[in-house]
Amino acid sequence: MDSPSSPPAAQATAPARFRWGPYTSVFLLLFLFGTETFLVSPLLPTIADDLGISEQSAAYSVTAYVLVYAVCAPFLGLVSDRVGRRRTLLIGSVLFLLSNVAAALSDGLTLLVLSRALAGLAAAAAGPAIWAHIAETTEDTVRGRALGMGMALFSCGQVLGVPLGSFLADAAGWRAAFWAMAAGTLLVVPVLLKQIPISAAQAAGGLGIGAVFAAWGHPALRKALLVNTAFNAANLGAYTFMGVVLADRFDLSVSALGLVGILVGIGSVVGSTVGGRLGDRARAQGRTHLPMLPVWGLLLAAGVALTVWGPGLILTLVGVALWFLASGGFVTDQQTLAGTAAPELRATSSAWLTSTMYAGTGVGAWAIGLFSDLSLATAVVGIGLALVASLGGVLVSTQLRRDTDRGPLVDAASVPKKA
Repeated sequence: MDSPSSPPAAQATAPARFRWGPYTSVFLLLFLFGTETFLVSPLLPTIADDLGISEQSAAYSVTAYVLVYAVCAPFLGLVSDRVGRRRTLLIGSVLFLLSNVAAALSDGLTLLVLSRALAGLAAAAAGPAIWAHIAETTEDTVRGRALGMGMALFSCGQVLGVPLGSFLADAAGWRAAFWAMAAGTLLVVPVLLKQIPISAAQAAGGLGIGAVFAAWGHPALRKALLVNTAFNAANLGAYTFMGVVLADRFDLSVSALGLVGILVGIGSVVGSTVGGRLGDRARAQGRTHLPMLPVWGLLLAAGVALTVWGPGLILTLVGVALWFLASGGFVTDQQTLAGTAAPELRATSSAWLTSTMYAGTGVGAWAIGLFSDLSLATAVVGIGLALVASLGGVLVSTQLRRDTDRGPLVDAASVPKKA
């Protein structure tokens, strides 16, 4: 496991404030990963026209990114837990750089899809390692703020991905967007080498392949992952149709919906930072069981209800902000749990959060798409599963209380070792 004496932020006494400077490189990577998530969406018509393919075919590049990330993240998280953060982060960053170069050079559908699959593989390697690195190199008193800031940067990247992609495509062609991502990654790598200590390569090399599923073997982590699936079915699954709902209710233009996207980002950033601070405050008072987890589910239900049924545009937009404030706070709490519950499996646990998030998103979008009345379906699925997630949050919190005096949630002796 990474040496506890090497973290950039660990000191003999707990710092009163989080020092973000030593985390500049990983925060910038999170911003780039967030941008990459929605970068392709506004470029699909231009890419399809330039490559002489249909927009549906061009969209396979988006599917390739998400599918490879969701499937590979838990296994690559285990690689990070076995070989250390520094190596995994560097390999992931280099692959991310190469994937964007390949996308910029694509002259047909095959190379484009392969490049986006490689980008998903890169993010699946580096993403869980980043969250694990932040969790294990910050003191408990500021861990929530550190993870919250990381999530805020990731959210900013997601919000800026669409306008940045559109701007660059208009100014210099769609390939410029991928060249810009490659250039940004190239600038981050030297800083990463400087900020991630050599000792971060010292990891729990004895973990066996079975450890990839170890997080599901403990009741608290298993409950948390199931809650994560339900929450994101309500959260991101319903978000898939939020634009349709708002356009039907208020006849909003595409540009107006883009401004709503900015509100989504603001809500996520505020939720991430506030959630981190509230978590730190709770732990300082001895409440280590994530007391806000059920609250985020209730706030999500209220946000979805206001968005779908709120009287007037103003209250509806308040609902959108509340919706994604809950989203940001929930994700920060979950990353805190993944980073502290099982020290030997930080990256693996974080990776499962992402995989279950994508699974929940797919299930939620599929369920809503079964109905002809999308507004009613968004409300039923969004509110219903948000309440289920809130109840699940109570169960997770209760389980964590029971495990408080038992040490790590996944005992080292129970983790499968290499033969």
